[in-house]
Amino acid sequence: MRIISGKFKGRKIRAQLKNNVTRPTMDMAKEGLFNILDHRYDLEEIKTLELFGGTGSISLEFISRGVMDATIVERDYKCFVYIKQLSNEFNIENELKIKKYDVIKFLESDTEKYDIIFADPPYNYPNMEKIIDIIYNKNLLKPEGIIIFEHDNKNDFSEHPKYINSKKYGTSIFSFFQ
Repeated sequence: MRIISGKFKGRKIRAQLKNNVTRPTMDMAKEGLFNILDHRYDLEEIKTLELFGGTGSISLEFISRGVMDATIVERDYKCFVYIKQLSNEFNIENELKIKKYDVIKFLESDTEKYDIIFADPPYNYPNMEKIIDIIYNKNLLKPEGIIIFEHDNKNDFSEHPKYINSKKYGTSIFSFFQ
């Protein structure tokens, strides 16, 4: 994995996590996603939340492109420690907040508002729609904000009332909600 663009362009992210703890977003999918976001947002002006942070590569990409306020939520201890190490290595401790929480519990207690909420749960995660509903019920999105869910073809969110569309990159699908 690598940072695609911005001040950290080309830097490698070496996920040295064992036992398939994560399923990082592949570079091709990440590049496609950020092409969409770059045309919609001034990334230097937004606040992001990454749920199921894994390696933190999405938030690192956001920060590389100018985001000054990013939060990652990751429950797994090894992933949490790894993201902290990357934060130190990239010298972005002021831009990145890392929370070691269960995603549902975090969302139920959070009061912040975000421009972009990105979620990449395990593909077999049982509460995907619950996450979307909590975000809307708790009013965690800013008025023009979006939720982006990364998932596989076993999930279809097209019937959700806040669903906009989906983009597919390889085996990854990004569903957008507003």
